[in-house]
Amino acid sequence: MPAPHLLDDIDAALAAACQRLALPAYRAKQVRKWLLEKRAQGWDTMTDLPKALRTQLEGEFQLWTAEVAKHTAADDGTEKLLLQLAGGGRIECVLLRENIGKRAKEVESPASLAPEGRRRTMCISTQVGCAMGCVFCASGLDGVDRNLTTGEIVEQVLRLQHRLGPEERLSHLVVMGMGEPLANLDNLLPALNEVSRPDGLGISPRRITISTVGLPPAIRKLARSEDGSRYRLAISLHAPNDELRNRIVPVNKNIGVEAVMAAADDYYTVSGRRLTFEYVLLAELNDQPEHAHQLVGLLKSRNALLNVIPYNPVEGLPYRTPTMEAQQRFRTILETGGVEVRFRHRKGDKINAACGQLRRSTPPSVVPITSNL
Repeated sequence: MPAPHLLDDIDAALAAACQRLALPAYRAKQVRKWLLEKRAQGWDTMTDLPKALRTQLEGEFQLWTAEVAKHTAADDGTEKLLLQLAGGGRIECVLLRENIGKRAKEVESPASLAPEGRRRTMCISTQVGCAMGCVFCASGLDGVDRNLTTGEIVEQVLRLQHRLGPEERLSHLVVMGMGEPLANLDNLLPALNEVSRPDGLGISPRRITISTVGLPPAIRKLARSEDGSRYRLAISLHAPNDELRNRIVPVNKNIGVEAVMAAADDYYTVSGRRLTFEYVLLAELNDQPEHAHQLVGLLKSRNALLNVIPYNPVEGLPYRTPTMEAQQRFRTILETGGVEVRFRHRKGDKINAACGQLRRSTPPSVVPITSNL
């Protein structure tokens, strides 16, 4: 297991250091502000701390435990980091940039957006690999090694925040990277608490989304937890019936669509937040008219949004993106049936940073734009 991370519990670690070093308590608040709000990348930039104290604290704490093994950038503004973890293993996390239109800005609270309506979303991981085995996803190709610590989760957010320009700020966070978030709730929830605290990154819980393949006991645990029901829940459905879902999401054999939907309903009852269901559209597998009609039956009576994600190709996997004609046919059936549906636009697919493409290393055939951080 990795050594304790300063970011595992920054308040407790800094409070202990202040007591041990006979420092006033306000020094801990200064350090916290520098790390989480001012995007400090090292002790030397914390200029309102005496130089001698900075040197002392540098001897006490290692700010960053992960090494940026690769930084990749796409021409649509997407950036991806491949992190080598001190505790072993590699993970990927992504920064997505989107300029939203006037209509979308009217729906969003102005406080949620970067200047001029620019949305900045970070996608983070919770495990080294993934055990869920979704057949189209690169993250689970080698199974799962371990859970990330709270500090390793927070560090991803801060590392990505360093990639923002001075005029940019984080507006949304999605826990949709490598791993099954609900299999690591004990470490994830404290990390999200840091992100959402006013003296943290200040992201509203309404703009933090936790994605799950659908583990009913864990969904209910999330709903019962003190902070869990504050966040949005996205369930990766990918099929409207058990026969097909067993093929696409193998863990469904021990769960079943009915149990997933019942747990989702329980979460909605507790949180009052509209549910989101994710559906990766695979050519000639789950994109047929009968599948769309079955989805209508599942969702039309629920307060839910269906995010349809046309498949993002993964090297070495045989699946294909449906034709535009097939996508439009699928969409028409859903909308006619009364389902609120959104087709997600690709971002970052050219650098393997799109949904389902995150993995532990960059495939040899990908030639990324790299830079030294």
